[in-house]
Amino acid sequence: MSQLANNAQFIDESEARPLLLVGNPNVGKSLLFTRLTNRYVTVSNYPGTTVEMTTATAIIGDERRSIIDTPGINSLLPQSQDEIVARDLLIREPNIDVMQVGDIANLRRTLLLTLQLSEYAVPFIVALNMADELRSVDDGPDVAALSRAIGVPVVSVSALRGWNFSKLKKDLARATQATMRVTYTAAIEAGVTAIQALLKPELASRGIALAILSGDATLKPFLKESCPANVLEQLDDIRAIAQRGLARPISVLISHCRVAAIDELLASLRQSSAFREDGFRDRIGRICMHPVFGIPILIGVLALAWLLVGKIGAGTLVDLMQRQVFERFINPWTIRGIDAIAPFPHQHVIADGVMTSAYSGHAVSAVGRFAQTAHDLFVGPYGVVTMAITYAIAIVLPVVITFFTFFGLLEDSGYLPRLAVILNRGFRKIGLNGKAVLPMVLGLGCDTMATLTTRILDSKKEAAIVTLLLALGVPCSAQLGVILAMLAPLGLWATLIWLGVTLFTIVLAGWAASRVMPGEPGDFVLEIPPMRVPRLSNIIIKVAARTEWYLKEAVPLFIVGTLLLYALDATGALRFVQRALGPLIIGGLGLPAEATNAFVIGFLRRDYGAAGLYAMQRAGHLDPNQVVIALTVITLFIPCIANLLVMLKERGARMGWAIAGFIVVYSFGIGALMNVAFRFFGVSL
Repeated sequence: MSQLANNAQFIDESEARPLLLVGNPNVGKSLLFTRLTNRYVTVSNYPGTTVEMTTATAIIGDERRSIIDTPGINSLLPQSQDEIVARDLLIREPNIDVMQVGDIANLRRTLLLTLQLSEYAVPFIVALNMADELRSVDDGPDVAALSRAIGVPVVSVSALRGWNFSKLKKDLARATQATMRVTYTAAIEAGVTAIQALLKPELASRGIALAILSGDATLKPFLKESCPANVLEQLDDIRAIAQRGLARPISVLISHCRVAAIDELLASLRQSSAFREDGFRDRIGRICMHPVFGIPILIGVLALAWLLVGKIGAGTLVDLMQRQVFERFINPWTIRGIDAIAPFPHQHVIADGVMTSAYSGHAVSAVGRFAQTAHDLFVGPYGVVTMAITYAIAIVLPVVITFFTFFGLLEDSGYLPRLAVILNRGFRKIGLNGKAVLPMVLGLGCDTMATLTTRILDSKKEAAIVTLLLALGVPCSAQLGVILAMLAPLGLWATLIWLGVTLFTIVLAGWAASRVMPGEPGDFVLEIPPMRVPRLSNIIIKVAARTEWYLKEAVPLFIVGTLLLYALDATGALRFVQRALGPLIIGGLGLPAEATNAFVIGFLRRDYGAAGLYAMQRAGHLDPNQVVIALTVITLFIPCIANLLVMLKERGARMGWAIAGFIVVYSFGIGALMNVAFRFFGVSL
């Protein structure tokens, strides 16, 4: 079964040809997919968001069609895993239509990909998105003339506003192979002809022949499947013959010819190949990337994050939800409801958000024991309502919403790629480049998804280093919010100590890994989108979708974690774990024994462990020194089980377990050193 079939098993064989969406990064392809299918995909303003394909169905005309959203790509000569996925679909699925999504204000980049699609001989149409951003109709291209020049339907649309979608759906039925063609040097053309004669018909497109001449190693699996060994040798010989007498590599010559052909086409259409930006926004975009003036902007962005997430989300909203909603209404009401169903002798104590039960000590019958178990399961110290739901909704949810709001502002404004440019020089010191900023910043939302986006990096070495840094020192949004809530009342020095140790760890681990791991870093080539004013409607859609993801994916894990703690407590295993880790938790870190619970459950979900520490702080069980030590360890602690599984999948079992083992030892070692240093120097926060 083909890759497409595996991703669209719900599509009947009798249905119309599937439709594949391809396009450069930052052109609104995922939002257009959402408009067509009514299914949400994260809409991002930086490369690499749609790492894996997403499939849904849509009614187009009178037909139900399967639509596949692919990662953003810059070329069909793959330089990353994303581009390999998109190119492979074009090869493996001949019975497919393609819709190329492009930026209407950046035709040069769009048409370079259009030309490559034409050389692959696939039927397609071109949707020029972001038409709403043109200052006037005259700023846009002559769509009819462009369609005649390419030989396929071209339609201008606005995915954000849903403009011109009726024409887009109508033109989808007219997908056809393009007529545009580039003539290369005689040596290259002779090589293309010779290669096409050797390949089977399904692989004999002009695009594949040019890729073989360019030395595309990612085509080897297809060639080995369909060509005997002697043909593979002949292909190598043809490439060597074509390269003789050429001053530059074939791949460079092909690229130059394509660029020249596109520039000639644009000139014939009297269309500038440059993006016509608003002057003020253009200047702001350049300042954001300036090595000196960009730093104050970065500091301002961080201050905004602290205000929105740390003060409003983790402070005001958490206090409102926890004290005014849960402590006053939900938890007391739930306790009374459970007691009405299964009463037994006990007393409730609710203080600072921590609920405990004191039992009278009377003899309890079998019915009483069952009632007591039911009571503890739902509203006891490790109850589903009083712990799992309270932590997930009252403590973490406000932080998730405010963080996703802030992150959406950064995405839609176009600031994230500019942040990568500013930090590129610093990242070079640890064997990375500025492109690594993207998964690192994504890690502040979710380390698991960020680990998947390491595929956008150009080398395995960079991907491995970023995976290590994500697991070791980048807290996810929910965990970061809880951390900020705990640090807020402690003052500036506590925050600086936690932040300094965390950043020192990231730099040290990255520097060491860059010298230990084999391989070379990739080149820093990144698409910089224009600066845009974030749209409220787009932010609301993103926050709502990501909050829905949190409620569906994270809250069940909170409940599972609470049930695990309940089972450990009921069987006495929790006390055994506390005694076993006592020398480390109490002696090494200087924390109370009950802090063990946070680290045990933190493996299931990191923010849940941080929420446990937050509850201890609110109950007065942690002093400021202990708070800073505990937060540092929980930040550097082993990632949640979901991240661990993805890490094992992406990096392999050997490297994945090595990273996890190193993190456990390092995090507790740093915590112990901090405890010794605080006592030795008499630090009192």
